[in-house]
Amino acid sequence: MKLEEIRRKIDKIDRELLVLLQERMGLALRSKKFKKTISDPQREADVLTRAERLNLDLVERSFARQLLKTIIDESKRLQEEDRKLVAFQGEHGAYGEVAARLLVPGGAFIPCLEFNDVFRGVEDGYLDFGVVPVENSLEGAVTQVNDLLTTTNLKVIGEAKIIVKHCLLATEAADHRQIRIVYSHPQALAQCRNFLMNNKLEARPFYDTAGAAKMLARENPRAAAAIASSLCAELYDLEIIDEGIEDGPSNTTRFLLMSREPYEQGGDKTSIIFATPHEAGRLYAVLRLFAESQINLTRIASMPLRSDPSNYCFFLDFIGSGKNEKVLEVLRQMETLTISMKVLGSYPAVMDVSA
Repeated sequence: MKLEEIRRKIDKIDRELLVLLQERMGLALRSKKFKKTISDPQREADVLTRAERLNLDLVERSFARQLLKTIIDESKRLQEEDRKLVAFQGEHGAYGEVAARLLVPGGAFIPCLEFNDVFRGVEDGYLDFGVVPVENSLEGAVTQVNDLLTTTNLKVIGEAKIIVKHCLLATEAADHRQIRIVYSHPQALAQCRNFLMNNKLEARPFYDTAGAAKMLARENPRAAAAIASSLCAELYDLEIIDEGIEDGPSNTTRFLLMSREPYEQGGDKTSIIFATPHEAGRLYAVLRLFAESQINLTRIASMPLRSDPSNYCFFLDFIGSGKNEKVLEVLRQMETLTISMKVLGSYPAVMDVSA
């Protein structure tokens, strides 16, 4: 190998080491929820002893021990900061993390494999908050999240509307005409359908946008790129070949911030879920309550009830606080018109923010 090639390989390994270190620190922070004290001398001794037993001819045992000792000390320092653990679905760099960083500045952002892991982690108290996408302006409702909202006891305490600017990422600067295959989450691929078709690029579905970027940086497949956020370019040291490649000028994803406890200040926006008897005019009667009270609705969506697929539940967002007497009166009247109703929470409404 020539010097430049050796250096490229070193740079790649350095990136992977730092990404793995980020993951380790996140796990260390999660472990705090299961311990009575931050320091665990026996556990630390076991980790250092295992490091010394490794037979690595180019890594001295004393160096391995000192390296891990430094990592352990930094993990303990982070645990002492008592950061809030904020879960999102996907790998680091996902749009969920972009929203999480906006909603909980200074938090520790914890990736989860599935949306269900986000909800269960917060419900069980192993995570402090969860950030989940509820709808996209191009692709509509995120069905799995809406389904989980019908059964969770968590409360909505905030929202973020992320203006999604999809980027075409590659391991090195290149013209997109040199690229043949593009990896990303199916929704991201669908949101960039025109760009992919116009440039004759083959779409390869991946479990996550950031996961596709992470894979690209690690494996560097030939003539390949990924569609992901600009944050992924920073985290995985990728080049932005093109940006703003999504179809349409306004591609917005709305994220909700979930917590075990409601927002204390009451907020100025409220989300509810309800179901009505399958009778003509019953939904109209519910919506008329809001119209007569001059309460502005910002979203209404429906999906089949899991317990009764022949019937539907409705998701309703409106401007107003659950502590406002006018809103409370409407909710009281709704109880006589619905077969079930759940207030997800009142929270501050926010403006759109570019990812």
